[in-house]
Amino acid sequence: MKYTQAKWEREEDNLYEPLLSEKDGNAVEIDSSLPDELTRDSLELPDLSEPELARHYTRLSQMNYGIDSGPYPLGSCTMKYNPKFTEDVAALPGASIHPDRSEGSVQGTLELMHGLQDYLARIGGMDAVSLQPPAGAAGEFTGILVAKAFHEANGEGDQRTEIIVPDSAHGTNPASAALGGYDVVELPSAEDGRVDLEALSAAVGDSTALFMLTNPNTLGLFERDIEEIAETVHDAGGLLYYDGANLNALLGRARPGDMGFDIMHYNVHKTFATPHGGGGPGAGPIGVGEKLAEFLPAPRVRKVENRYERFDPDRTIGKVHGFTGNWLVLVKTYAYIARLGDEGLSDASAKAVLNANYLASQIEYDVPFSPFHHEFVASAGDQDAADVAKRMLDYGVHPPTTKWPEIVSEALMTEPTEIENRETLDQLAEAFNAVAGEDAETLESAPQKTTAKRIDQASAARNLRLSWQALDE
Repeated sequence: MKYTQAKWEREEDNLYEPLLSEKDGNAVEIDSSLPDELTRDSLELPDLSEPELARHYTRLSQMNYGIDSGPYPLGSCTMKYNPKFTEDVAALPGASIHPDRSEGSVQGTLELMHGLQDYLARIGGMDAVSLQPPAGAAGEFTGILVAKAFHEANGEGDQRTEIIVPDSAHGTNPASAALGGYDVVELPSAEDGRVDLEALSAAVGDSTALFMLTNPNTLGLFERDIEEIAETVHDAGGLLYYDGANLNALLGRARPGDMGFDIMHYNVHKTFATPHGGGGPGAGPIGVGEKLAEFLPAPRVRKVENRYERFDPDRTIGKVHGFTGNWLVLVKTYAYIARLGDEGLSDASAKAVLNANYLASQIEYDVPFSPFHHEFVASAGDQDAADVAKRMLDYGVHPPTTKWPEIVSEALMTEPTEIENRETLDQLAEAFNAVAGEDAETLESAPQKTTAKRIDQASAARNLRLSWQALDE
């Protein structure tokens, strides 16, 4: 079935599912052996039958949209389908271990972690990897702490006070730099959307601790002058940091370490198809060059003769997460990499690049920067990009990232990833092109065919209501 408006034509009343608190039923009486001070007198939820409860949550799930429902082309966010075999692997009895067990009783666990360290190091061209950080942004911040420890060990901790980020950088880059106590220096892009070498030369100096960059960048453009960029930063005594958000475009073809990057983090949800998180457990391992290995978080895993053991690097920055990281997410990462192998990872990268270029060739919106790789940034032109996104919901697809990067007017940042086939890409293009031909009044009143209509996003962000009890306030 095509993703058209007809798919969503149904009675308005059928699109609303009452909250549990709005359903009929009595408060549930609590019968517990726990002490009175640890229990409630009653639980303010209706007393519903099992079928009523099951249907409630099933209807809610059918109103939601996710990667299991259809394409999710959020540029840079990289919403990949999570293959179910990795969930099966993580559910194996051998994966369910207490993290504080003795090393002798978890040799298989340590072997897997050691293997994943090696996998990631080889993929990124790094010399050492830590699996501890619990998310990509956490890995980014950890990398900054490693860089700080390095400069402090060289007696330059007080001198290296600045981190340079491009004007198209991910928002976490300047946030992580500021959280690490650094002054953020924004670097303007050149006219072709890449790093402006003259501006970089003027920005780097004795105060530079780090230059944070992803390659390809957020426009999907490969930084062709990356070796010169690395030389410029290194000559000033700074370090080069690779934001792993766009590693999906390089697998099997190029490695950040070979380009001159000193530190990188791996977004395993973007590159290796683990769950994206959304507040839940994630993983953001970091890799470093040899001169930085001694500063990595503790513990790491090494092999001594025929045995695996945890160890603390000589000048470690300490722990950044409990035990050895989010273990089951790492299991899924290992399973994905091991199953695809070198050839499969390279094929995934090729398809990601092919899909992005095919989709861009089928839409009527202008794509001002090229040649791009796994993602592209189109411009909505005279239309408001946010309105375009809202209207695309009426055609049954999730819209791209909007309004960013700001160097493209009314940006529509799109990344279909390697998982989509041609039919789905054509359906996405059909939705893009349908919206491109519509008038402002239609766009401004969208969405009309979804359960929730247009919301006041600014007020929602400023006035959080995190529980159903807050609805009456």
